[in-house]
Amino acid sequence: MTKNETRIYIGNLPPDIRNKDIEDLFYKYGKIQFIDLKNRRGPPFAFVEFDDPRDADDAVYARDGYDYDGYKLRVEFPRGGGGSFRGSRDGGGRSSRFGGGSSRGNPARRSQHRVKVTGLPPTGSWQDLKDHMREAGDVCFADVYKDGVGVCEYVRYEDMKYALKKLDDTKFKSHEGETSYVRVKEDFDGGRRGSRSRSRSRGSPTYSPVRKSRGQSDSRSRSRSRS
Repeated sequence: MTKNETRIYIGNLPPDIRNKDIEDLFYKYGKIQFIDLKNRRGPPFAFVEFDDPRDADDAVYARDGYDYDGYKLRVEFPRGGGGSFRGSRDGGGRSSRFGGGSSRGNPARRSQHRVKVTGLPPTGSWQDLKDHMREAGDVCFADVYKDGVGVCEYVRYEDMKYALKKLDDTKFKSHEGETSYVRVKEDFDGGRRGSRSRSRSRGSPTYSPVRKSRGQSDSRSRSRSRS
């Protein structure tokens, strides 16, 4: 692991930005090692180094283009490094929202053995969810949404069933110490919600199921009218 995997660059900052402001922007994505703010000459910019490369990756995804007091932040990995976890979504071997991979070059696994977890605390991350749900078996994917809802996929059907039975109404603890009791239910809608997951296919026909159902209802109505 290199520093470029844990360090991110933040540009287009307001002139009166402070270290505390930057900390407030990024603390929820993980443990920060240090903040290096440069604002002596010219437009200010900063470097933030996280303890975990996954946290740096999340921060880049969440804050790049973020509107901060009228300034659209530019958040990216320093040139020449970083971004390795984005690549793992497409088959890299590092740990990510997909199962921690030692299978370099193989496509990341996804599964239909999916559960929905509700009641997550505000600071609950996908890493926290993955760690919690791993008690039931081999987790191949985990992600969280903004409204305290998460989704988790298991490699085996038996593990999913065990999670439904053993992890429902259990105490969940985030990496920042917030706790809550979560509910675990089977996810029949495929987790197709407004997730911040980078694993989703941007060009996927999100509305195709709706069009299909409308087509089916239209054909049924026409058949009824003919009869």
